[in-house]
Amino acid sequence: MSAVEYEAPPPVVGRGAVFVEHRLKTPQVSESAYIAPTAVLAGDVTVGPHSRVLFGAVITAEGGPVEIGKNCVIMENTVIRGVPNQETRVGDDVLIGPHAHLTGCVIEGGSRVATGAMVFNGARIEAGAEVEFNAVVYVNTVVPAGVAVPMGWFAGGQPAELVAPGDWERIRAIMGPLDYPGTVFGVGAGGTDSLMTDLARRYARGLALHHQDHIVPDLRHQPASED
Repeated sequence: MSAVEYEAPPPVVGRGAVFVEHRLKTPQVSESAYIAPTAVLAGDVTVGPHSRVLFGAVITAEGGPVEIGKNCVIMENTVIRGVPNQETRVGDDVLIGPHAHLTGCVIEGGSRVATGAMVFNGARIEAGAEVEFNAVVYVNTVVPAGVAVPMGWFAGGQPAELVAPGDWERIRAIMGPLDYPGTVFGVGAGGTDSLMTDLARRYARGLALHHQDHIVPDLRHQPASED
C-alpha cells in the first residue's frame, strides 16, 4: 500500500492530559510544547512554543484568559488561575517551581517563581525578578526588575517593600491600602460572617458554569500555530 492510502494521523499535543472546554473556549497549545499526562488545562488558555507543563499542574481560565509564553517551564502541581478584569500572563523564558500558586497576575520574561511561592491578583513580577521559596507577593504589588523576594518573605506595594516573616505589624500596615477584598472579591473591607457567606455563594454560582464543561478527547488536541 502507498503512503497516500495510509496518511499519517494529524498531530496532537498533550496526549493524556486533560483539556477542558470551559465557557465555550478550549486550550490552544503550540505543537512544540509539552503538556504532561495528569496536567489540566481548562478554558481560554494558550501555551507558547517549546514550553513545558509538568505533571499535576492546573492552568484554568476562570472568567479571564491565561497566556503562557515560549520556553516556559511550569513545574509539578503548580496552579495558574485566570480571573475577570485582571491580566494573567507568563512571559517568555520563565520558570515556575512546583506547588506555586498564581492568580490574576503578570510574570514578565526571564523571571523565576520558586517552589511554594504565591503571587496574588493584580501583582506584576517584572523582567528578571525572582520570588523565592514560599514567598508571598500580595495583591496589586510590583516586584521591580532584578529584585529577589527572599525565601518566606512578604512583598507588598508599588514598588514592593520586602518584609521578613513574623513582622506582622508591618505586614498588616502594608496590606490595608492594597485592598485585598476589593481586588479579589469586588467588595469593601469587612470580614463578617454574612460577608463570607455572600462571597462563598457568589463563588459557587460562578463555578457552577463547570457543569457545562466538556473534556476534549486527545485526538482533538489540535496544535496551535507557532508564530
